[in-house]
Amino acid sequence: MSLPLQDKIAAVTGGASGIGLECVRHLIASGAIVYILDRDKAGMDKAHAELGERLHGIEVDLFRHASIQQAVDKILSSQGRLDIMFANAGAYIGGNAWEGDPDAWDRMLNLNINAALHSARCVMKPMMKQGSGDIIITSSVAGVVPVVAEPIYTASKHAIQAFTHTCRRQLAPHGVRVGAIQPGPVVTPLIDDWDPERRKAALEGGGMMQPSDVAEALIFMLTRRRGTTVRDLVLLPTGFDI
Repeated sequence: MSLPLQDKIAAVTGGASGIGLECVRHLIASGAIVYILDRDKAGMDKAHAELGERLHGIEVDLFRHASIQQAVDKILSSQGRLDIMFANAGAYIGGNAWEGDPDAWDRMLNLNINAALHSARCVMKPMMKQGSGDIIITSSVAGVVPVVAEPIYTASKHAIQAFTHTCRRQLAPHGVRVGAIQPGPVVTPLIDDWDPERRKAALEGGGMMQPSDVAEALIFMLTRRRGTTVRDLVLLPTGFDI
């Protein structure tokens, strides 16, 4: 019996750790052939040792459009198509805006916004040519609800929402689906940058999800019948107060 994503070709940015790696595991379990696009070679090698020959790693500098384009071209040259782009890589900065470091903001904004936009752009024409494909971008509940504790991060995810849904309309006539997945708090290394009291309260109060929750949601989005698009999928821990 074939699996729901049998032999689909997928690329995952930031797939060497955290939410990205768990999504890679679920994609492979669903039958996909997966390429991790990441700068963490050691993490990709470790993932390959765990997950086997259906996983490939390409070292990419996500701050450079040309580097992403070269990775996409390599996948297309090897596989002849690309069915899924999961633009997942991201970073986090919280805290009061007047206390923030603008240089740190720029690095986060470049990763959260520009890297996602470039990753999506690089696959649009190939997917349009083949008449099918899925572009999913990791947004956040902060992309639909302003989170007071994280104004710059929230701004980056609002930008993602705007890009996702304008491009969704542009690409729909070409058979390409575009959607955003918006998790609430997830237990990943990103929460190391939270305010310590906020992190402690969330962890002790059960107000956190696991990466597997996001991975299961991703597979749900990708396995809807053609002609059905999950535009936004918001995931929240039970009782999470926004």
